[in-house]
Amino acid sequence: MRAVTLAQVPGSPEVTEAQVPRPEAGEVLVKVAASSVNGFDLGTVAGYLQGMMEHRFPLIPGKDFAGTVEAVGEGVEGFTVGDAVFGVVTKAHLGTGSMAQYVAVPAAIGIAHRPDGVSVRDAGALGLAGTAAFDGLALLGPLEGRTVLISGATGGVGAIAVQLAVARGARVIATAGSGSESGFVSALTDAEVTVVDYLQDVTAQVRAIAPDGVDAVLHLAGDLAELTALTRDGGAVASALTVPESSEDRKLQAAMIRSNPTADTLSTLAGQVASGSLKVSVNSEFDLERAPEAFAAFGAGTLGKIAITVA
Repeated sequence: MRAVTLAQVPGSPEVTEAQVPRPEAGEVLVKVAASSVNGFDLGTVAGYLQGMMEHRFPLIPGKDFAGTVEAVGEGVEGFTVGDAVFGVVTKAHLGTGSMAQYVAVPAAIGIAHRPDGVSVRDAGALGLAGTAAFDGLALLGPLEGRTVLISGATGGVGAIAVQLAVARGARVIATAGSGSESGFVSALTDAEVTVVDYLQDVTAQVRAIAPDGVDAVLHLAGDLAELTALTRDGGAVASALTVPESSEDRKLQAAMIRSNPTADTLSTLAGQVASGSLKVSVNSEFDLERAPEAFAAFGAGTLGKIAITVA
């Protein structure tokens, strides 16, 4: 099969021939139709995950996938050959990712059926970013009537988080650059989202909107200390990048986002996409043979998601 591979890390992704994986007991073999690039993938290529996860070479990167079930391993229930599925590769090691024509994934977690009304492209860009946004907001507690600051709103996670937070009744303040970035965020939902320019004085801008501080922060980019200082006492902070420092004197709830792509979460997100209440903002698409270009485009900065079409 054709696959994106790395001979070493740090390294440069190439498209080469690789062996088709065999589904072990409890696994599903998926014929991949679409994937996408995530920050996790760039971290893998840069070698940032060395020492944190086992690496198996030649290493195939990729977390998101959408496609059809090609085969099922022993003991698998709930999936049959031909089923339309999508999800997130959840194996404990790196090397057998989804940027390939086939991927074997655990059936117990990280995979769900793709409903009608969700395109293969959107499903292939939904799993990791959607789960991170869904689980990150859950760490902030009830959002109805609360003011939530979402930093890094133009990324794949941020774009979905803005929509989910608005749908849960939050008043959303989002950080983005001026011009096209601000327009991108404002167009994510019909509800009003207040955009502050992260290239200007973020503290002054947020204080002008919420003088007493925001109720919660979803940290996806920017200075965590500055954003935490903008949180009112008793508020909540969740970060996708580092472990926030809790503050007993300020009674802040602080947690790091650890995505858990259960079938329930994936199905909930896909259902919202199917109903039209949630959109997956795909900015550009590359076919598998051009996947190295997709990595370069992501590294240069992009709005929303970059999709990879495999078949």
